[in-house]
Amino acid sequence: MPQDKKSGAAANRYGRETAVKIMKKLGTKPISTLSNECFLNNKLVVIKCSRKYTKCVGVSYLMLKRLDTVMGAFETEDGTYDLFELSPKVFANNMRPTRSKGASAGKVGLVTQSVFEAKGKFLKSLSIGRSGK
Repeated sequence: MPQDKKSGAAANRYGRETAVKIMKKLGTKPISTLSNECFLNNKLVVIKCSRKYTKCVGVSYLMLKRLDTVMGAFETEDGTYDLFELSPKVFANNMRPTRSKGASAGKVGLVTQSVFEAKGKFLKSLSIGRSGK
């Protein structure tokens, strides 16, 4: 089902709130209130979160240029998150443009969970509470 403005805003809020909870569990914090970026193991990382039925995450083209790592956090059936690491280069080589007609149109690339699983590095499964809350 395509997103509309309301569902897109809800997804954005979920992603930001969930990423902050994951950062806290990993012992770091966001470097800004404008993105899900943090420093982890001396690397600039963005944490992109996906609910269990959404199988892709997006990163803006501009952000991708400055990152050391893209971390995908994919919710599982039991509510935990499987964390994967993917290099920005591999992300860029496997992304497709968003179908958005809104603010992210032409600015964001999407990569599926299967790319993270096949070409990335599994880090850990992490519990942050029920459905990211």
